[in-house]
Amino acid sequence: MHDAHHGFDNMRWLNEPPAWSLQDATLRVETAGGTDFWRKTFYGFVHHNGHFLHCDVVGDFTVEVTISGDYSALYDQSGLMLRASDSHWIKTGIEFTDGVAHVSAVVTNGQSDWSVMPLPAFSGSLRIRLTRHGDAIRVQFLHEGEWQLVRLGYLALPDVCSVGIMCCSPQRAGFEARFDDFVLGDAISRDLHE
Repeated sequence: MHDAHHGFDNMRWLNEPPAWSLQDATLRVETAGGTDFWRKTFYGFVHHNGHFLHCDVVGDFTVEVTISGDYSALYDQSGLMLRASDSHWIKTGIEFTDGVAHVSAVVTNGQSDWSVMPLPAFSGSLRIRLTRHGDAIRVQFLHEGEWQLVRLGYLALPDVCSVGIMCCSPQRAGFEARFDDFVLGDAISRDLHE
């Protein structure tokens, strides 16, 4: 990949939401109820019915987007997703749990593995970034002008994967998620300590 991909043109839905609109590179989505991406761990269930707008990417890449939404019900979530198959994927973004917005990352290698970090000073929107370096996946978010590392995960990935934005609302319908300034391009430097 050499040309950066800006915006949501030429992308397709996995589990198209009941309502969505695209205007001036801003995507607004209204979720269906009972939607999630999760496999087995702790709860025992498998859900793969969240909304995922994606395109195919070959090899390494970096993708960024700014997310916002009416996070208010338990597990309301939106962010970025990288998917190799139903059982091998990563999602990251904001997830609402225990009354607070959290930066969330779920790495799924057959079973899901969840990490969260509370954002008590969450201002309503967050820019997040996901980078593939071979079989290493780096998750970051922008905090006061600096990229903060959230997760360095492992996923054995094929050369071609699906990448894009996701949103889910396991406990309700009608979660409104907004995505701005989606950019997909070459992978950033492997230097972890810029």
